[in-house]
Amino acid sequence: MDRRKFMAGCLGLPLLAQAGEVQAQAGLTKIIFPFAAGAGGDTLCRLIAQEIAPMLQRTVVVENRTGGDGLIGIKSVKSASPDGSMVLVTTGPTMYLLPMVETTPSFDTAKDFMPVSLLARFEFALVIGPAMDVADFKGFVAWLKAHPDKTSFGVPSNGTIPHFAGSKLEKDLGIPLTRVPYRGSALVLNDIIGGHISFGIVTLADALPQHRAKGVKIIGVSSAERSPFAPDVPTLKESGIDLVADAWYGMWLPAGSPPEFASKLGAAASAALAKPEVKEKLTAIGLIPVGSTADGLSKELAANTAFWQPIVKATGYRIEN
Repeated sequence: MDRRKFMAGCLGLPLLAQAGEVQAQAGLTKIIFPFAAGAGGDTLCRLIAQEIAPMLQRTVVVENRTGGDGLIGIKSVKSASPDGSMVLVTTGPTMYLLPMVETTPSFDTAKDFMPVSLLARFEFALVIGPAMDVADFKGFVAWLKAHPDKTSFGVPSNGTIPHFAGSKLEKDLGIPLTRVPYRGSALVLNDIIGGHISFGIVTLADALPQHRAKGVKIIGVSSAERSPFAPDVPTLKESGIDLVADAWYGMWLPAGSPPEFASKLGAAASAALAKPEVKEKLTAIGLIPVGSTADGLSKELAANTAFWQPIVKATGYRIEN
């Protein structure tokens, strides 16, 4: 099967080159973002890079190393020298879903990387179009049961959280659903508006403009609590679906990096994310700033892996490599 992009993202930050003794706090650090420039994750990277550089007294360059659904960038950091010259910022799903679906995993997150910090969260939305004239999730389920020939739904790509969230929804509702993969959320939303598919699962940030313009209707969000961006929309859990499927951006160093530096880097990133001006810029693009310790990132990764592993396994989806 073709690889598709997972929700992508990244972050910029500076790293102190260390080899044996701590070197002078001046130099160049490459923040590797394994997806294209211009989207929310890239903005996150550049914002944090700008804030963190003076804290760590490093020159920071954000570099987009795209390809292989994030694998090219991930593997470049995996094989980098653990001296502070490279740091990886990417989405959580990239780090826990790719090893699940590859026939031969290209990396082991626990062995090949050192966790630094959780950076920001983003959410997914269940979206319907004007052709589905229902008021809420209950009406949505009734509509699907009454129209078994119109249960196709769109996702931004295969092998992503929306893909597997759709599989969980199908199981919980007991209604056969037909997944249609696209190349991004915009195409999914266009086909929902045009009536070519009945509904879709996309990032909340991508769906909000059309929701506010009445082009589509968001009837559920995947977060544990109602989203601050759409407080009137219930969570899927409130609607009886046992699914919490938000996603997030995290920061990692190559395995073997100095723990003291990782701790300092994580603290700097958290401090940057706590700044009011940074929070304002991130919330404007649908991101919820977090910041955490390395342990916090590890626990988040472990919890997500445990939750999604049986769901992914049940679908039988694999990427041949």
